[in-house]
Amino acid sequence: MRATSTAVVSATPDQVWAVLADHEGMASWGPGMKVELTTEGAPDRNGIGCVRKISAPGPAPAIVEEITRFEPGAALGYKALGGVPFKNYRGEVLLTAEGNGTRIEWTLSADQRVPYAEKGALKGISASLLKLLVRAVKKG
Repeated sequence: MRATSTAVVSATPDQVWAVLADHEGMASWGPGMKVELTTEGAPDRNGIGCVRKISAPGPAPAIVEEITRFEPGAALGYKALGGVPFKNYRGEVLLTAEGNGTRIEWTLSADQRVPYAEKGALKGISASLLKLLVRAVKKG
């Protein structure tokens, strides 16, 4: 199953990328979030192979994700290694120049085990993540 959310922001793809690819900077996206790199990627420390641990306030476990796609200014992909209730959870963010701005397309996918319920949850998560990214880009 897949869920995609899109938005257009008044910023260049490189400006959006600077926010998106700064994994530790994700901590500024939401109150109380903590993000740490547990493994650096190569050749860029935030690139392919990078493992990030995202902790939110409250009792939920930290989400651990590995970066699987890293194309500066264009695409970022990741897969969950732990902390999510979905099997084979993956995310991909595509950036495309559109007019004087950038179209952001955030897609989440996972294996479906419970019809409809999980797809609705994925759509809500992709919309929330996109909203946080757009807000962070506008602040930047």
